[in-house]
Amino acid sequence: MAQHSRETTDPGRSPATLPGPAGTTSPAAHRLLSLDIVLALLALAGGLRVLYLAAPAPALPAEAANVAHAYALGHLTSFTDAGGAGVSPFGWWQLSAYTMVSDAFGRSATALAAVRETMLVAAVAGAVLLWFLARRLGLTRWASAAAVLLVAASPLALGLQRLVVVEHLAAVWVLGALVLIARPDARIRHDALAAVCLLAAVLTSPLALLFLPAAGWLLARRAPARAALVAVLLNLGLGIAFGPAAGLLRPHLAAASQPSVAAWVALDPAWAVLSTVALVAALAVGPLRPFAVSGLLLVAALLVPGVPDTAVLALLLPLTPLLFAAVVQTVARQRVPVHRGNRRRGPGAVLATGVLVAVVAAGWSYGYPALRPTTDRGGPLVEAQDWLRTNASGARVLVDDGAWAEFAKGGWPTGLLVPPAACASGCPAADWAVFTAGTPALGGRYPALGTALADAGVTAVFGTGDRQVTVSRLGLPAADPAAPPEESARTHAGEALAASARITCAPDAVAVLRAGRVDPRLIATIAALAALQPVHVSAFPAVPGEDPAGQPRRRVLLAGGEEGAAAFYTGQRDLFRPSSVTRTADGVLVTYPLFAPPGLLVPFSSP
Repeated sequence: MAQHSRETTDPGRSPATLPGPAGTTSPAAHRLLSLDIVLALLALAGGLRVLYLAAPAPALPAEAANVAHAYALGHLTSFTDAGGAGVSPFGWWQLSAYTMVSDAFGRSATALAAVRETMLVAAVAGAVLLWFLARRLGLTRWASAAAVLLVAASPLALGLQRLVVVEHLAAVWVLGALVLIARPDARIRHDALAAVCLLAAVLTSPLALLFLPAAGWLLARRAPARAALVAVLLNLGLGIAFGPAAGLLRPHLAAASQPSVAAWVALDPAWAVLSTVALVAALAVGPLRPFAVSGLLLVAALLVPGVPDTAVLALLLPLTPLLFAAVVQTVARQRVPVHRGNRRRGPGAVLATGVLVAVVAAGWSYGYPALRPTTDRGGPLVEAQDWLRTNASGARVLVDDGAWAEFAKGGWPTGLLVPPAACASGCPAADWAVFTAGTPALGGRYPALGTALADAGVTAVFGTGDRQVTVSRLGLPAADPAAPPEESARTHAGEALAASARITCAPDAVAVLRAGRVDPRLIATIAALAALQPVHVSAFPAVPGEDPAGQPRRRVLLAGGEEGAAAFYTGQRDLFRPSSVTRTADGVLVTYPLFAPPGLLVPFSSP
């Protein structure tokens, strides 16, 4: 920042800076003002990203695998994803390193939130580097602030930068390299460090290779001999990483998946239009041409089949606001020269400010309502884990990539978690299965997985839409097609129970009885208890997640005659023994375990 104590840099100092006038304010005042602007922008960027950290949409299927790899590396356990998420060992190590140093897994409600915190830190670091790069390219403080503000406040950026995508880390490395290269008084150590940053970016994501033309162009302008040195260092590192160390370091892109470019652009269409204009217009501005070339190469990558749109946009995101702000500044100064000592802002500055306000306002109008921030820091996977811990603690569970990380973070032994990749030749024995609705169809890739799930019975469902999580019991016996349906028997017995003079039911409880949604063990025991004393049924409380799965209610709340009711249920044996009998302020809460044996109620058939 010390090199930019004036309003803009001298065009003679570096061929990679935009022309601009000198200011008259003292260097210390400039530095303080710049510091204030940067801190305000970082507060805005960080605050908005904290608010939208747990936004449920847009969702990315590959995110779950990256979270699981980060957890596995940090906890020295093994994990193999189901495929399609790409490979980035160096990126996973970066994610894991932050979560270990910051204890993010211990502080966060979910494993996903813990690793998304890394993305938040990367976004803030990227904003700082974007500011320094803009200043070193000759942008004024206000133009630099505009570039950072576009990234900080855009709904597209908020939605994209919260996702666990390794390209966000690669973007930080690229910005760091460009900041070092754009330093006018750079020495050999700065160029060597820039080569290291570029190597780290490429090892994090192969798409970072598209920034090499910009980096090489800038280096060749400033110091051709050093450009050769950086090229040698970079090629040496890539040769080792993609050669002898390929098994440990070589990255691969994730498979193309939703969200598409159209889905992202829908969050901020004005930003997308102005970014496109800036990429084209920047070709006409000499200092910006290297960045425009790399940006257009990234845009071209969007047209290549199989290249993930989200990954490309993650790298393009910090580049286009920089070009937009620089192009606006260049056009404004060409039309309205600002002479030395003239501190008034001309029409060009007013126009630039108006355009910026329009872009941000359009983003608010289109994108912010679509992001829908949520205060739910747990989510359906945590609810499913709690349900399974209560009803099947210690069981072996077949899980998808997202559930693996959440269950492992929640304390479920990783040796009892079976990921889909373990079903390559045959699925290990498992008792339960937990899968999210957003999980890609894996039956074609792992036929043994389809066989294991063939006899699964849905037992609990949590969440809705793409966030829905289904818990299924594996190995259930096939239903006897000749046996009458149990639901009709539950309905008939429930109606008889509701009509009994010795049983008083609350209206909601009557509705549940007559709908045939009460567990047969409760129906039988309530009828037996009514023979001993009057019974008042306050409710048949639902177990969270079981109603959407069509499971009968297996809890009852009894009020009045509580001593006799508690003694009655505590004394039950065998099939009719409850899993718990609890005295509450509202009465006695009786809970039965899952899966009533068939045939407890006499089948009812109409004459």
